[in-house]
Amino acid sequence: MQIAKGIEMLEITAEVMGGTDTLYPVLLWDEDHAVLVDSGYPGLLDKFKEAFALAGVAWSKLDIVVITHQDIDHIGGLPSILGEANGTIKILAHPIEQPYIEGERMLLKHTPEAIAAAEAMLPPHVPEEWRRAFLHRLAHPPKAKVDALIEDGQELPVADGVIIIETPGHSPGHISLYHPASRTLIAADSLTVKDGELHGPDPRATQNIATALSSLRKFAGYAIETVICYHGGLYRGDAGRRIAELAEGAR
Repeated sequence: MQIAKGIEMLEITAEVMGGTDTLYPVLLWDEDHAVLVDSGYPGLLDKFKEAFALAGVAWSKLDIVVITHQDIDHIGGLPSILGEANGTIKILAHPIEQPYIEGERMLLKHTPEAIAAAEAMLPPHVPEEWRRAFLHRLAHPPKAKVDALIEDGQELPVADGVIIIETPGHSPGHISLYHPASRTLIAADSLTVKDGELHGPDPRATQNIATALSSLRKFAGYAIETVICYHGGLYRGDAGRRIAELAEGAR
């Protein structure tokens, strides 16, 4: 779905743990660059290519991937994206997230206890081969080299400018992005949409919920009309008021 000139919300559906999960990465582009914000689960390369085609942007134009944080549904597609890029794509991430994305440290949510819990949640009808592959992927998550680090307040020179906002809590180095030209907040996992309503981060998947809610206060400095959440998709309405209500929960 095109949000405005140079900004598209992609819709990528994946099979996960015997069910489906729909993700909403963002594509930013202009005449010179195409920037993908987050790369989905492993195995979704063809779906991303299809989404680019629907947006009218050539896949070959992709030259930057911004990773908002280390979770596998955000970094999982990096190896396949880079595998056919011949060094033409650069990965950008926050310095706190870098060692996790590069595989120097295990992803924070991939503890032995968490992997055991995920195994217990798998439906009984899941084939054994798929089960083994899934658990191996959790124990050996994808990794990729980060080419450049990004920080709070930095502006990326694409699609009339995109501003990086540090929003720790969901993960220690979580970032969101703001597109001033369309007044769009790319919230990643700092916010969620459920049944058309805007909510805070999912407490079940958030490392530090108090910090995550406090981070929402940073959005008060931006004129926000549209919010794109990685989980839940698009929210339009009185976004500023709603975000202020959610941030109040941190006080």
